[in-house]
Order: sequence, then structure tokens, then C-alpha cells
Amino acid sequence: MDIFLMILAAVLLLVGIAGSVLPVLPGLPVSYVGLLVLHFTEKVEFSTSFLFFWAVVVVLIQIFDYYVPIWGTKKFGGSKRGVWGSSIGLVFGLFLGPLGVIFGPFVGALIGELSANKNMNDALKAAFGAFVGFIVGTLSKLVVGIFMIYYYLTAVF
Repeated sequence: MDIFLMILAAVLLLVGIAGSVLPVLPGLPVSYVGLLVLHFTEKVEFSTSFLFFWAVVVVLIQIFDYYVPIWGTKKFGGSKRGVWGSSIGLVFGLFLGPLGVIFGPFVGALIGELSANKNMNDALKAAFGAFVGFIVGTLSKLVVGIFMIYYYLTAVF
């Protein structure tokens, strides 16, 4: 049973990493569930404070991830259309591979801002803010997800 749980935990952690980039998957919560599954094996026992700490980190990063693109877009003069455009651009970018994931939010925010009757310079500035916010949020999720994988690897091996 432990081997099954360890494999399940590894799969959840990897799905969580994928979810840090793909907007359709709740990345860090899935990774955290992977740590919890690992905790229920006989081989690994994390402390309550360890599990509580990571639960708090996951919640804070999830909140941060929702607000940082909005903050970036607004900081650079964007609107709600820019934020929505950035999210939609990311979804469409998923079908275009890694470059689509990187540039989709920028193009989407640009189109969103242009649809709000912004001039090109203002739209580009807001799109850049959305792009920066997206990158910061994604990188923060990836860093936390990698730390969780590190704890998995040190606990199992």
C-alpha cells in the first residue's frame, strides 16, 4: 500500500507542477494533497507544523497568484478587459506550445485593452503589466511546487 501511496503522491506533485503553468489545474493545492498522501504512508511522517506551514504557503501563493496579474495590469494602466484578455490569451496559448503559454497572456491583454478603446501605447503598457504579473505568479507557484517535490524526494529516498 505504501508504494501505491508514494506513486500517487508523486503523480499529484507532478500534476501540481503542470497546474502551476496550466490555468485549468489547481497546481499547488494538488501538490499539497500529494504531500498529504505521502504523509499517510508508514515510511514518511511529516510534522503537524510542517504540514500547517505548507498549507498556509499554498493558500497565500494562490491568493497572490490571483492578484498579482491584476495588480500588474492596473499598475501599468490596464483595465478589467486587459486582465480577462490575459487569461483568455493564456488558454489559447496552451494550444500553441511553450511560446504560446509565454506570449498568449501578453497578446490577450493587448487585445483586451484595444477592445476597451485604448490607444496602442497604453494597451502595450497594460499588456506588459499583465505579462509581468502572469510571469511572477507562475514563477512563484513553480518555486513552491519544486520545494514540495524536493521534500518528497528527501523523504522517499
